[in-house]
Amino acid sequence: MQSLQGKTLFISGASRGIGKAIALRAARDGANIVVAAKSVEQTGPLEGTIYTAAEEIDAVGGRALPLQVDIRNEEQVQAAVTQAVQTFGGIDILVNNASAINLTGSLQTPMKRFDLMFAVNVRGSFVCSQACLPHLLKADNPHILTLSPPLNMQPRWFGPHVAYTMAKYGMSMCVLGMAEEFRDRGVAVNALWPQTVIATAALAMLGGRVQPEQCRTPEILADAAHAILTRYSRSCSGNFFIDEEVLVEEGVTDLSSYAVKPGAELLTDLFLE
Repeated sequence: MQSLQGKTLFISGASRGIGKAIALRAARDGANIVVAAKSVEQTGPLEGTIYTAAEEIDAVGGRALPLQVDIRNEEQVQAAVTQAVQTFGGIDILVNNASAINLTGSLQTPMKRFDLMFAVNVRGSFVCSQACLPHLLKADNPHILTLSPPLNMQPRWFGPHVAYTMAKYGMSMCVLGMAEEFRDRGVAVNALWPQTVIATAALAMLGGRVQPEQCRTPEILADAAHAILTRYSRSCSGNFFIDEEVLVEEGVTDLSSYAVKPGAELLTDLFLE
C-alpha cells in the first residue's frame, strides 16, 4: 500500500508543528484527518489553530474534521472519537503526537509541570489509544504511531531532566506493551523519533539552547510517518523507528532538503547516541 487515500487519521496536537505536517502529508493522498487539539484561538507566539490547520488540510486534497480536544480529558477524547466515526465511518490510524516538555532538574521542576507532562504524554497517549482501539480493530490496516523515543536506560538521559524522560518513556512503554498486546489482532503499534532536533514551537521551551539552523523541518517526520503508516500492519509492529533510517529504507538518501539551513551542522535529538 503506497497511499493513505480514504483512510481516517486521528492526530492529537495536529494544529501545528509535527502533527500538522503529518496531517498534510496524509491529506495530499486524500485522507480524512481528525485535527484533535486544544487551540481554537491563536495566542502568543504559537501559530495555528484547529481551524487554520483544517483549512490547509482541505486545500491540499484531504478532508478535515477540526475538534477541540484536551487529551487529558477522557470524556472529550471519547466524544471526539465518536464524532470522527460518525463523520468518516471509522478510524484507521491514530497518531499520538501531542506532548509537553520541560527540561529541568528535580529541584527546578514545579509539580504543576510534572503533572502536565504525565497527563499529556503518558495518560493522554493511553486515553487516545484506548478510545481509538475498538475502531482500529475493525480497520483494514490499522496503525498507532506515537512520537516517542527508543527506550534507553542509560543514566545520562535521566539525570538532567528525570521528569521529562519518565514522561516520554511512558509513551514508549505504551508502544512496547500495546504492540505485544494487539500483535495477534493485527494492529501495528510503533514509535517514531527524529535523529535531529526538529524546528517547532517547542524550541522556545529549551531556553535558547538550540537554534533553528541546527534543526530539520517537521516534513522529515511527516514523510517517515507516511512510509510507516502505509506498511502492512501485521508485519510492522513494536518498532522504535528513527526518521532518517526509515527514509533510507525507502530509498531516500539525500536528506539535505529537510534542513532548516542546508549545510549547517545538525544537533542530534535527545535519547539518541
